[in-house]
Amino acid sequence: MDWFEQIDGYCERVDFSYWSEPLNAVTNLAFVIAAIIMWGRSAGVPMARVLCAILFAIGVGSYLFHTHATQWSAMADVIPIGVFILVYLFAVNRDIVPMPWWLAVFATACFIPYAVLLVPVLNQIPFIMISNFYWTIPILLLLYAILLRHRPGIAEGFLIGIAILCVSITLRSVDEILCMHWPIGTHFFWHILNGVMLGWMIEVYRRHMLATRAA
Repeated sequence: MDWFEQIDGYCERVDFSYWSEPLNAVTNLAFVIAAIIMWGRSAGVPMARVLCAILFAIGVGSYLFHTHATQWSAMADVIPIGVFILVYLFAVNRDIVPMPWWLAVFATACFIPYAVLLVPVLNQIPFIMISNFYWTIPILLLLYAILLRHRPGIAEGFLIGIAILCVSITLRSVDEILCMHWPIGTHFFWHILNGVMLGWMIEVYRRHMLATRAA
């Protein structure tokens, strides 16, 4: 792989200059701001603070990708997202379901075959195929919301997160489709809404942990 190979995957980019995607670059502040806010709210909840640190890294990695637009910066973009998904799943499995830590690790690892099996199915559905991997997340969150429907605040919190994420993925998916009519693209909305959504998901976890301690 050529780590410095350049990538043009978004409507806003018209060349490979550093600031060719100004909105896509600057709106990564949504992740950083959400991480800082939730860090301040998460004192005494170590796993929530781990998630905040990863959320901050998502903002940095995505900024690098939308300015450098290379293979190495693409990895800096996607790796923190994958780490956040797995760490959040582990936290939910261990602390909300709850499971023993070893079973939580196993259940979290099951996300990989789940995604491997589901992505080819989603890839057969028009429009959904554009962001096929990302649609695996709201589907999984819906399964957890059903599983945890008797836990106060959890199912409701997950459903709010699902709603925001579905709008976000849709806006990510129409970026290239609407490019001729909306030259700045819609990808920057993906950043803003995902910053809100991921911060909210940390908040759902934080509230549960504090409520559990108070009980």
